[in-house]
Amino acid sequence: MTSPALPAPVVSIAYHSGYGHTAVLAEAVRSGAADAGATVHLIKVDEITDAQWEQLDASDAIVFGSPTYMGTASGAFHVFAEATAGRWATRAWQDKIAAGFTNSASKSGDKLHTLQFFTVLAAQHGMSWVGLNLLPGWNSSTASENDLNRLGFFLGAAAQSNNDQGAEGVHKADVATAEHLGRRIAEQARIVTAGRAALAV
Repeated sequence: MTSPALPAPVVSIAYHSGYGHTAVLAEAVRSGAADAGATVHLIKVDEITDAQWEQLDASDAIVFGSPTYMGTASGAFHVFAEATAGRWATRAWQDKIAAGFTNSASKSGDKLHTLQFFTVLAAQHGMSWVGLNLLPGWNSSTASENDLNRLGFFLGAAAQSNNDQGAEGVHKADVATAEHLGRRIAEQARIVTAGRAALAV
């Protein structure tokens, strides 16, 4: 007897983009997750509607995205994070998958702090964090800036975009790394939903 097909996992990408660079990464995460079979919602947190809040509540996974400004997520993302307090109180996002991505003009730019901010937010909601699961690229004499994870982050996808270029200047390796993150999130969400379905039988 074959098991019935499970519905596609639902992934929502809650992000803010100040100058368009982070929006490019959000689209890459969306593309990767969709290619892996997920239903994906892109949600701009500075324009979020009541219906989009409900989409977040109904999602299997939520991916947080923001540029790194002054060593942390943008002010607009912080406003969104504080607005999740009602969900925190009701545990609406408990046991969902969580992940994150960020961009800054500098190679480091203190992006790690933004990713850590996302992980703490996820932990407060009782979510399960999923990292990038890529070894660092571009860290030997034979490596290339075109390697996946060229900046060597583990917690999430990190990108560097020159401050004198628009969204078209987002590095192609960073876009590919964000696509990888999207695929990984979709795959992990599928595993979790399948496990829950099996336990419910």
